[in-house]
Amino acid sequence: MRTKLLYVIILLLNSNLVFSQDNLTTYLTLPQELTKNANAVVRLDEMNVDVKAINDLETSRKRIVTVLNENGLHKIRAVVWYDDDIKVKKAEVKIYDKFGKQIKKIRERDFKDVSAVEGSTLYSDSRVKYLDYTPVAYPFTAVFTSTIQTKNTAHLPVFSPVEYYLGVEKSTYTLHYPQSYTVHKKELNLEKFDVVMNDAPGKLTYVIENIAGIKSESYSPSETALKPRAYLALNKFSYEGIKAEVNDWNDFGIWTYKNLIQGRSRVDEATKNEILNLIANATSDKEKAKIIYEFMQNKTRYISVQVGIGGYQPIPADEVDKVSYGDCKGLSNYMMALLKIAGVESYYTVVHAGDEIVDLYSDFASLGQGNHVILNIPNKGGDIWLECTSQKMPFGYIGDFTDNRNVLLITPEGGKIKRTKKYETDENFQKTTGSYTLTNDGGLDVNVTVTTEGIQYSNRYYLEDRSESDKDKHYKKYWRNINNISIDEIIHENDKENIVFTEKVKFKAEGYAVKTGDRILFAPNALNKYNSIPDRYRNRKFPLKISRGFYDVDSYEIKLPSDYKIEALPNSIVLEDKFGAYSFSVTQKDDQTLVYKRSIKISDGEYPKEEYNNYRKFIKKIVKFDNSKVVLVKK
Repeated sequence: MRTKLLYVIILLLNSNLVFSQDNLTTYLTLPQELTKNANAVVRLDEMNVDVKAINDLETSRKRIVTVLNENGLHKIRAVVWYDDDIKVKKAEVKIYDKFGKQIKKIRERDFKDVSAVEGSTLYSDSRVKYLDYTPVAYPFTAVFTSTIQTKNTAHLPVFSPVEYYLGVEKSTYTLHYPQSYTVHKKELNLEKFDVVMNDAPGKLTYVIENIAGIKSESYSPSETALKPRAYLALNKFSYEGIKAEVNDWNDFGIWTYKNLIQGRSRVDEATKNEILNLIANATSDKEKAKIIYEFMQNKTRYISVQVGIGGYQPIPADEVDKVSYGDCKGLSNYMMALLKIAGVESYYTVVHAGDEIVDLYSDFASLGQGNHVILNIPNKGGDIWLECTSQKMPFGYIGDFTDNRNVLLITPEGGKIKRTKKYETDENFQKTTGSYTLTNDGGLDVNVTVTTEGIQYSNRYYLEDRSESDKDKHYKKYWRNINNISIDEIIHENDKENIVFTEKVKFKAEGYAVKTGDRILFAPNALNKYNSIPDRYRNRKFPLKISRGFYDVDSYEIKLPSDYKIEALPNSIVLEDKFGAYSFSVTQKDDQTLVYKRSIKISDGEYPKEEYNNYRKFIKKIVKFDNSKVVLVKK
């Protein structure tokens, strides 16, 4: 008994010793309040960014992460990117078990080493080394240390310590730089998260502590708008040996034009003559631009190029003209060169592309904000935007990849912030028309036409080039509320002139209606049913954000089975709300025919978090009414 008591005392003393040493590699010292809504917790993240000279940047990092479950593995962030100009001086991970005992050491040579770019890239020197580790048990702690060095000082790492489902015990970011330089900052949400900032000559520091995990919420603003971040840029930097002094977007535009674009618009005489012949009968700049855009689409294809300065500098136009391929920069520059032949003004435009709308900050200029290039034609104030990487995109259409966001026009006089086209709610239009027959055994025989415009066009026009099997899978998924579909016919019509995509589909299905005794029950809305109810949150944290609105109108006839007659029809409904509007009706045309009409409009906008439940209730009503039933009884 005395021996057992002595063992317990020693164990308690050792436990106290562990806690007093504040050992961050053991789960035992982890503040449990930080594990709420977390798959992992950052115990300590120290990033030191040292700008030693205009062409010498060294970044070192020590990141200690306790991983609580499988979903937290990627939070270790044991990743280093490198190329011919970024040297990895150190990369190492040590793994500790729950009690703080080291169980593994992974050196740089044991990291996975792969290309850092997509398969459509023609050539690239960009690579990435990353940790590939399968733990034997959870929780465990990983200590990642790294040091990289580069001559390029145009990109400074972003201070971005908070992620969804990640607790943070302490994270620090320190920037050292020559005191003769100026650091431009774009700081977001620092006060909301009690970030401590210390700005001294030659040294800038950010510190954040004790942040519990945060759940993601559907229909919320972008992470950039919600979480603490600091974007930093030096007023003097070097990129691929080209030095710059930039204080705003105007300076940035001048530097980009002179060093990356100027002198790269030449094409040979044969191409010049071909362009001039094509536009000989054109009567406006817009008509000329459309002709040239279609010429460029037919001639070229997209292939990414990511080598050295090629990551930001376009391939010369004469080279694109010769090989008939290029990346977004090369193809946009090529299109700009062809328009120049026709005397049509256009501007190379930097954008942050993606389904999520991300602006370039108008008050913070930096090389790293954009990830894509498109082309702008001022057109006397009626801006035309061209996506030059697509062989199928209609002239003047950009879709949800680059819509409604701040972009940077590069002009000889400097950089200018403009906003791309916003597709308004009524423009994002879908119309569903046609008819279907309900058979005596509850099956369907459908003939439907769907036309889409605006953003909804971008969700559908790509179907034209899909294989027959892919089309078949698409429609079975699209009408997943109907079982046992057999597609009979698919016809697609792509009206690029008016930017309208039309789908004509014929199909049959078994067992759509429910038979019970002498009755058949079925939902008349078979072809455009809204089924997605927003997630429920007991304590919503973030505002409600609807990024893009849409407007659907449906109208079709329903032929009833010959052995049945109508017993009950659902009542007509009209809903109006700040979020949009909804209506439907089912009327009897004759003894065997119903006419179904429906419209739904959801408007874009941002609302306080308190409105989320009201929006959810609005959508629940729509889902309920979309499932309204017609009752038939046997004659």
